[in-house]
Formats: sequence, C-alpha cells, structure tokens
Amino acid sequence: MPIKTRIPLSAPDITEAEIDAVTTVLRRNQLSLGSELAAFESELAAYHSVADAVVVSSGTAGLHLALLALGVSAGHEVIVPSFAFVAVANTVLQVGATPIFADIEPVTLNLDPAAVEQAISSRTRAIVVVHTFGVPAAMDALRVIAQRYDLALIEDACEAIGAQFGDAQTAGCVGSFGDLAILGFYPNKQLTTGEGGAILSSSANLSARLRSLRNQGRQTNGDWLDHSEPGFNYRLSELACALGRVQLARLADILQLRNAAAQRYDNLLSEIHGLERPRFILPLRKISWFVYVVRMPIGLDRDGIRAALASRGIETGRYFPPIHLQPACRTANSTVALLPVTESIAPRMLALPFFNRITATQQQEVAEVLGDAILSLRINSEAGARSV
Repeated sequence: MPIKTRIPLSAPDITEAEIDAVTTVLRRNQLSLGSELAAFESELAAYHSVADAVVVSSGTAGLHLALLALGVSAGHEVIVPSFAFVAVANTVLQVGATPIFADIEPVTLNLDPAAVEQAISSRTRAIVVVHTFGVPAAMDALRVIAQRYDLALIEDACEAIGAQFGDAQTAGCVGSFGDLAILGFYPNKQLTTGEGGAILSSSANLSARLRSLRNQGRQTNGDWLDHSEPGFNYRLSELACALGRVQLARLADILQLRNAAAQRYDNLLSEIHGLERPRFILPLRKISWFVYVVRMPIGLDRDGIRAALASRGIETGRYFPPIHLQPACRTANSTVALLPVTESIAPRMLALPFFNRITATQQQEVAEVLGDAILSLRINSEAGARSV
C-alpha cells in the first residue's frame, strides 16, 4: 500500500482574499477577456517596469508565442539549457526550429555565457535564458552576446518572478532585460493562477501580435469571426486573472515567507556532511526562491535517498533530468554539444518540500530524515566497499 504523503513537495497559498476576488467575478456576466485581464496585465507590466504584459494560458504558451512573434521558424537554431523544464525545447521544436543545448554554470545553474557563445552558428536566431530556480542568469554578459550576434533574447522567468539582477544602481527585475520575457503561474510557482502565464514586452508591435496570436489570430478591433492569421486559444479566464491580481498584491509577503523558509533549511542542513546547499547570497543577484534544491554527496544514490524520504511520507523532486537525455528529445530534431556540468550535477539534485506555509516543524523533520538517510546510505556503501 502506498505511503500517504504528509509533507508535499509544494502547495499553493490561497487566502480568503483570493476566494473573494474569484467569487466576485463569478457574479458578473463576463468570464473571459474582461476587466480583470486588462488590470492584471497592467499591474504585471508596472511591477516589472516594462511597457506591457500579455497574459496567456501557461508559461509554455508564452514561450511558444514569443518564438513565433520574434520570427523563429524552420531552419533556425535556438540556444537553450538542457538543465531546465522540457518546455524550453518543446516550444522550439513546435515552431520548426532546432534547440541547441548549451552547458550551465556550476553555481547558478544558469546558461554559461561562454558556452552560449561557442554554440552560436550562422543559423542561430535566438537565446532562451532560464532563470533557474529563481536565481537570475548573467544578463549583462548574455545581453552583450545577443547584441554582438544580432540574436533575439528571450527570458524564461517562469521560476523567478520578483528576482532581480544588477548592482544597487542598475538592478532590475528579471523579465525586463530581454526582447520578450515569460512568466509562469502554475500552482507550484511563487504566484499562481492555477494555470497561466504572461509575456512581458516593451514593443507595441510585438504586444499586438502576441494578443492576436493568443486569440485565434483576431485583431483587437476586428469582428469576432474575422481572423488575420492562424492563431491559438491561449486566453486566460477572468477567474484566473482575478486570482493572479490578489497574488501579485501579496507577492512581497510571499517572497519574504519563501526567503525565510530557505534560510531555515540553510541552517538546518548545514551539519550534514557532504550535502551541498544552494548559495543563499550571490553577487548582483536577488533570489526569488522557487524551490529549495540540494546536491547529494558525491557517490551516494540520490534516488535511494529519495525513496527513503518517500517511505516517511516526504515528497521530493528530481529537478531537473537533462532534456537532451529525455527519450522524446533523443528522437527529435535537436543538437547536443558536450554538457559536462549539466550531466555531472543533474543526477545529484534533489528538491525538498518547499512552499509559502511550510512550517519550521515540517522542515526540521525533513532535515532529520534526510540526514539519517544519507548517513545510512553512506554506512551501507562503505560496508559494501570493504566486503569487496
């Protein structure tokens, strides 16, 4: 019989304010493309200090539309990380282009600018930069590379709303550095609308195209049955937008709660020999804590440790299996360079339970069970080595 999960990997944080906002919308006649959508877009743009935001049905939908709007198509190559959620490669394939995987930095786990530059060819059209786990990528170096080679720069900030990059004078929100940027609002994210996402834009022309594409190719002022180009139903409901507006208004408190939870883990796990914790402070970066991911001691079986936690009702995650090693990608139109950092780090990564309202008691239990599992596995491993 399966063990019941007592401490989940993630959990949404919904208050009475969100429930009231959604209930209010339910009492109206308009449930799509209404005032909540317009307000949510305006508030997201203002938060990120960009001209516009186009809300869509998911972060994946946002990536898909961003690539289309920037003219990425068959014959083009797009540089992406392999250590990321699979959507960054899927959407490149969906527009007919080829994902080119580049390696990551060992500390930030984001694209290594040097590896990106080495991956550029005459067919390269864009770079998709993922701010992995809420840690900002090296946007200064990556912007220089994009400008030098005349490439589109897309920020995947689905895991990083509220993160900032730059020094005290130049710091800006991630999502404000690229030609377009994507946000994601899945239930495990810092801000959730259930399902949903957004595209941040500073170009009126790109914004207009994105709005057309998300709404079956309709023009804003056209008739409902007039379509200027093939498009998609990537709309987000008024209910979801109302939920998102309340979450955005609470975002500062949400990020503070997550930062405090990350700090507690940092203290609780500091005595586990060989366990590598994420860096709490990094130069030029303000982290928005999406997940709390540790690296298992070298030589220990990560999946064995994961099973030990599961046997105690503690859910964990494998963040991330490299995309280029996934069966779906091995048979797709993709190109893989040498990715030594990605392939050495990924098998050691384990995401621990992490969400806004995780309690100190829950984190204490996670730390104790994790420490015991590592110690037990290490003892068994050493005993096995001696018997050989």
